Amino acid sequence: MKIATFNINGVNTRIDNLLAWLAETSPDVACLQELKATDAQFPAAAIAEAGYHAVWQGEHRWNGVAILARSEPVLTRRGLPGDPKDMQSRYIEAAVDGVLIGCLYQPNGNPQPGPKFDYKLAWAERLNRHAATLIGVEAPVVLLGDFNVVPTDADIYNTRSWKKDALLQPESRAAFARLLDQGWTDALDERHPHDPQWTFWSYFRDAWARDAGLRIDHLLLNDAAAARLADAGVDREVRGREHASDHAPAWIELRDDPA
Repeated sequence: MKIATFNINGVNTRIDNLLAWLAETSPDVACLQELKATDAQFPAAAIAEAGYHAVWQGEHRWNGVAILARSEPVLTRRGLPGDPKDMQSRYIEAAVDGVLIGCLYQPNGNPQPGPKFDYKLAWAERLNRHAATLIGVEAPVVLLGDFNVVPTDADIYNTRSWKKDALLQPESRAAFARLLDQGWTDALDERHPHDPQWTFWSYFRDAWARDAGLRIDHLLLNDAAAARLADAGVDREVRGREHASDHAPAWIELRDDPA
C-alpha cells in the first residue's frame, strides 16, 4: 500500500497539479492539507473521476484536511479531541484497508511569541495525547501530514534566517520529540538517515532554485506499520512545476505482511 501526504495549498486553485500527480504516482491513499475550501467547495466530483473516494473537513479560506483513497475510507474521527471550542479544520482520521490513518495540519505558530504560538503548542499537546491512544493499536497506524516542525538542524538547508521562526523553536521541537518518544517511527528519517528529504521550499528568496528546503511534512508509524515499511520518499519534482504548492508530496510504501 502506498500512502502519501501532500499540503496542496489550495485544492481548487491547484486541482490540475493534484490530478496530474495522482495519475502519475497512483497512491492508494493521499492525505491533503490546506484545502482552503469549505466542505461544499471540495472538488469531490473531479477526485471521484480520478478514481478516489474521499472524506474531508473543509474550512472557509484557511486550513482543511482530506483523505483520498482507492478503497472507500471509513471515517473514524473529524477533529482533534481535547478542546471542543477549537473549530479549526486540522485533523481527520479514517480506516483504509485495515490501516488507520490520521491526517493532520499542525498550526504554523508564527509570529512567536504570541497567541498563535501558544495555540500551536497547545494543539501539539492535544495531538500527543491522542497519539498515545493510537500507538499501541495492533493494526497499522500512520500519522502523517504537515507538522510545521523542523525536528533538527539537519532537517533544514540552513538555520541562519529561521532562528526566530516557530517551526524551529525549542518548544516546537520538544513537543515533536515527545511524540516520537511514544514509539512512533519517523519513516523518512528511518529510510534516509543521511540524506535529508526536504518537503517544503518557500516561495520567497528563490528557495526552490537554491534548494533551500525544509523537512516539515512527516509520516509516523506505529510498530505494526513500521514492521511493514518497504520504502519512503518525496516526489520533489512536483514542487518545480508551474503553479505548484510550496510543498512536495511525501510517501511511504507498506508491505502486505510484516517483514
